Amino acid sequence: MEYISKTIGSAELSGIFEIPPMLRDRKVQVIIVPAEDIIQEQPKSAKRPLGFAKGAEVPESFFDPLPEEELQAWGL
Repeated sequence: MEYISKTIGSAELSGIFEIPPMLRDRKVQVIIVPAEDIIQEQPKSAKRPLGFAKGAEVPESFFDPLPEEELQAWGL
C-alpha cells in the first residue's frame, strides 16, 4: 500500500478540519492512506432502439389511460 507522510505546522491544516486544542501551534505529522477507490459514474448513453424488435415502434395509443374495466381487473 502506498502512503504519503509529511510533517507540517498545524495551522496549515486548520482550513481543512478543526484542530484539537492540544495540537494547535505545533508541528504535526500527516499520513495519507487510501480509504476507498472512487469510481467515476459512467455517463448515461442515449436512448437505444429495442434490440429484440428492430424497427418496431410503440404507438401513441400505448400511453392512453386504460379503460375502467381493465383497471378494475387489476384491482385499481
